[in-house]
Formats: sequence, C-alpha cells, structure tokens
Amino acid sequence: MSYKKVILLFTEPFQALKNRVFAKLYFAQTISLLGDAFTWVGLALLVYQFSEERSALILSSALTLRVIAFIIFSPFAGVLADRIDRKKMLYITHFVRMAIVACMPFISAEWQIYVLVFLLNVFNAFFTPTYKSIIPQIVPKKYYREAIGLSTATFQLLGVLGPGLAGILAVWLGARELFFLDAVSFILAGALILTLPRDLINVKENNIKVKALSTWQDVLKGVKLLFGNKLIRFALSIEFISAIAGAMILVNTIGHIKTGLQLTDKHYGWVMAAFGIGASIAAFLSGSFDKTKSRRFSLISGALMIGLAIAAANYVGFSAMLVLWVFAGLGQSLAEIPSETLIGENIPDTEQGKVYGSHFAFSHLWWAIAYPLAGFLGSHYPNQDFLYGGILTICLAITVIFLSRSSIGFQKMTANNRIKQ
Repeated sequence: MSYKKVILLFTEPFQALKNRVFAKLYFAQTISLLGDAFTWVGLALLVYQFSEERSALILSSALTLRVIAFIIFSPFAGVLADRIDRKKMLYITHFVRMAIVACMPFISAEWQIYVLVFLLNVFNAFFTPTYKSIIPQIVPKKYYREAIGLSTATFQLLGVLGPGLAGILAVWLGARELFFLDAVSFILAGALILTLPRDLINVKENNIKVKALSTWQDVLKGVKLLFGNKLIRFALSIEFISAIAGAMILVNTIGHIKTGLQLTDKHYGWVMAAFGIGASIAAFLSGSFDKTKSRRFSLISGALMIGLAIAAANYVGFSAMLVLWVFAGLGQSLAEIPSETLIGENIPDTEQGKVYGSHFAFSHLWWAIAYPLAGFLGSHYPNQDFLYGGILTICLAITVIFLSRSSIGFQKMTANNRIKQ
C-alpha cells in the first residue's frame, strides 16, 4: 500500500466533518460523552461510599435500570423523531438530562440513585435515536459510513480515556463534584445543538404521509422494517452474537485478571484499555475497510474474530491477553457498526427515526440477555468461561451465516447485476 493510500485511509473518516451541521452534532456528542464518563465514574465512587459490601449490587442494579429504560422507551422515541421537530426533541431531552445530572451531587439515599439513573436514561433513550436518525439527513451518502465510524470511534475512545480523566479529577475535586462537571458539559453541548438548522435535520414535510399511523402501529412498523430487510436482519443477528462475546469480556475479565492470573487492578485497566483501543481503531477505519453494499465481510470477520480471541483467553498470560483483547475490540466494532449504516442506506428517510429507535431497543435487549449468560459461565466455569463463551460465539456465528447464506448471496447477485447494467 502506497504512502498516499495510507494517509487517505486514516484521513477519510474526517471528511464527514467538512459538513458543518454534522461537525456541530459530532462535537456536541463528543462533549456529552466525556461528561457521561464523569457521571458514571462519580456514580461508582458514590455507590462505594454508600456501601462497600453492596456496591457491586447497587451499581449492577443501576445499570440494569439503564438497559430497561432503553428497551422500553427508545422505540417510541424513534416514532417521535419521525413526527415532530427533531431539534426541539434534542435540546429538550438534552437539558432535562442536564438537570437530572445536576441533582446527583445531592443524593443521600440508595433509592434516589435508582430513580435518577432511570430518569436520566429515559431521556437518553429519546435523545440517542433522534441523534442517529439525523446523521443520514445531513451527511452526503458517500461520507455516511465515515460519519458513523467517526462517531462510534469517538464513543469507544472516550470510553477508554474518559474514565481515566474522570478518576484524576475525582482525586482533585471529589466524587460529587464530577456531576457538576457533567452538567457543564451538557451546557456546552446544548449550545451547539441550539445552533443546528431546524430545516435540515427534520423530515421534509413533503415526504410525510398524510395519513399518520397510531403510535403503536408506528412502533410495530419500525420493528417490521428493522427485521424485514435481509441485510439489516443479518447484521442484527451478528450484533447479538457480538453482544454475547462482549458481555463475556465486560463481566468476566476482572475475575480472570484478579483471581485467574493473580494480578492487580492496574493490569485489569491495561487489558480493558487494549480492548477499547482495538474497538476504536476498527470503528475509525470501518468505513474504509469494507465498502460492500451488504457489509458482510466486516460482519462475518468481526464475529469470528471476537469469538476466536476470547476462546483462547483462559490459557494465555497477561501479555498475550493484551493482544487478544485488541483483536476482540477490533472484532466487536466490525460486527456492530454495520447495522447502523445499513439502516441509513436501506430505510427511507421518513421511516429512519422509528427504525433507529427499534434498533436501539433491540441492541440493548441483546445485552440484557448476554449479561446473565456471561455471569452464569463466569460463576459456574471460572477456569473455562472464555473458552465456552468463545465456542458459543463461533458456533452461533457459523449457524447464522449458514442460515442467511441465500439472502446474502441474493443481495450479492443483485449488486453484481446492477454493476453490469
């Protein structure tokens, strides 16, 4: 590969930032994600202050409430994103979340944690599908995959760097003060959201059907469109497989590092950083890596890569595990990103909000299923948990590929025919 091609490969994702509207939306998301890292680190420290013995239970319960909020409310959020002023929906939900975060420093009881976390993520469930449905509206088709890749890479990278920065600031300022920093980040991000041009981010009025469906009909239509498209359905199946492997990593890595390898918290941090870096690299380059219509190469290679990476983890030392977790991160991003880009490329603009809402709900449902499975394997088979999880991941991936081969082959044939014509 020539020097110019290498430069192009690494600079191509930034081409989407030439679009000023997307740039505003992207930087608003980046600031908000950094603030989210402050909140979750602050919440973990606050929970530990409440009860050292019950901190894991309290935090896991809060995370479960987070997922439940996403599953219940995001399909309705997607429907609203197709019906009402998207700019208004963004800034209202954004500033309500800011107000909720600003209440967190004053938490004095365990039940208040659960209430505030649930409410925070109810409004997050309305904000995120709306945000995702705007990107195809404002970014040219040729840069859409790069825009999604850049957005996801930023999410992954801040997932690695954000908690570290938050931890440093917590030592300097204190746990409760981190919530105020997140509230400030909401103000900065909100200022960018308020400058978004309303006419560009909303569904065009001449594209809206005269006869509107009921809310429940729209929700069901979003689900039907999500699973009705062969390419998106295949991507969603691979996303479920990736969630099983990803849950194994998030749930069982700490036990393997601390008990299996007899190492320290610092080693756990390095291993998870390796996973995040791998995910960031793949997300950043995903748009350039696989330009096929179906994204099948990215999906299949990602699912197999993360499955093979975790299958060997029980039988290697720390250094080898660092390498494996980089590949696991690469695999997870390659397996998960295509579903979002396929929605933007295959679903009409007027229907994308409800489909993104349904996708957001189902993608979190996959994790709600995967977390208990990872916990079961980690508690019952602590010395072979990653092996069994990896075997399950690979077997499911092969099964899905086998069952979907005709639909993928049909899409390939159709694409080839179009090229010939």
